[in-house]
Amino acid sequence: MTSTARLVEVHRLAVAGHEAGIARHVGERVGRVWLTRSRFADVIRLSEQTLTLGEDGAAFYHLGWAKRVTGVPAEALAAYDRALGLFRAAQERGNEAATLSNIGNVYHGLGDRQRALNYYEQALPIRREVGDRGGEASTLNNIGHVYDGLGDRQRALDYFGQALPIMQEAGDRGGEATALNNIGHVYDGLGDRRRALDYYGQALPIVREVGDRGGEASALNNIGHAYDGLGDRPRAVAYYGQALTIVREVGDRAGEATALNNIGGVYAELGEHQRALDYFGQVLPIVREVGDRAGEAAALNNIGSVNDRMGDRRRALDYYGQALPILREVGLRAGVAATLNNIGGVYAGLGDRQRALDYFGQALPIRREVGDRAGEAVTRFSTAMVYRELGELDRAVAELEQVVELDRLVGHPDLESDTAVLERVRQEQAGSIPGPR
Repeated sequence: MTSTARLVEVHRLAVAGHEAGIARHVGERVGRVWLTRSRFADVIRLSEQTLTLGEDGAAFYHLGWAKRVTGVPAEALAAYDRALGLFRAAQERGNEAATLSNIGNVYHGLGDRQRALNYYEQALPIRREVGDRGGEASTLNNIGHVYDGLGDRQRALDYFGQALPIMQEAGDRGGEATALNNIGHVYDGLGDRRRALDYYGQALPIVREVGDRGGEASALNNIGHAYDGLGDRPRAVAYYGQALTIVREVGDRAGEATALNNIGGVYAELGEHQRALDYFGQVLPIVREVGDRAGEAAALNNIGSVNDRMGDRRRALDYYGQALPILREVGLRAGVAATLNNIGGVYAGLGDRQRALDYFGQALPIRREVGDRAGEAVTRFSTAMVYRELGELDRAVAELEQVVELDRLVGHPDLESDTAVLERVRQEQAGSIPGPR
């Protein structure tokens, strides 16, 4: 019997014998181990068993963590709120800051970036007050992620840049690698894939040096993504494949789903649709097994997208239709908008332009509400193309003008091509070139 298995048995006996102190102490130790191994359903069960003996901040904290990553944000927030109250009552300032930061993570995942910032900004001075330099850097990283998501990449780089020297000063090699990965991610989003690869390349040997197998897999996935963006798909698949091997070795089921998803995405881009469906099909049972509802919706969306590319639009609608209620159930507004946009795209392909406009019209206010400027640009571009096909060129130009402005705001790599489309539609509007038939 492994040491963790022995602790699980001790916890079971403690709960049965109403030994609250032992159950809480052992439950916290086991929960930490299981969270690193993506055993989220087991963490939920363990925490709930501990809580039958009374309130416990660590059990609520672990419960909130597991509920967040499995796509149940409302329950995650409820658990974190209970943990926060208990940590504050006990004046456990470090745990208070960690909980505030994790609440911010939930809101960030929901697309409510302003509320996420509010919680991160509450956590940051506490981290500094208690001298938690690692926690300070982690919170700076979180704030950087919010600004990256808002399209304010310069401010994101500023926060990531503040985190990096703290990690280096503290000798936190793992944290240093995280900051380097984050900076690389910003450059990847800006389309500067070579610079992204430079930062990812600095992170990779560090995570290997410290034996962080999960971090190594993450860095390999990031490098694969950059090569995918450069169009070097064989190299992308090679890096994703290395990541897949590692996450399987360490038993990280959520990480396995991520790597399989990435490989499936490459094959979809290559037009190898059946192979893509094979990889996405492997993702679906894994995310269902670990209770990741958001991941399940993402897999369904990906399968729908491949079917759409294959011309099987009715099947695409079926998969998108399965994803949409899950995303609504778990409150992922950004995902709801993306799925509505996908459904609109299918109807546009079917020639049902009015229904397409209806779905794009449902997606657009959600994109704006959650501050997803890049997503807003995608929806407006799709809307513009439908108006163009309908011959409503004034409306098409108005949408495309906003697309180009949004591209500028977020530094989108499609700025040049979208500007070219705008100029062409303007020429069609002026009658100097024929429009689409």
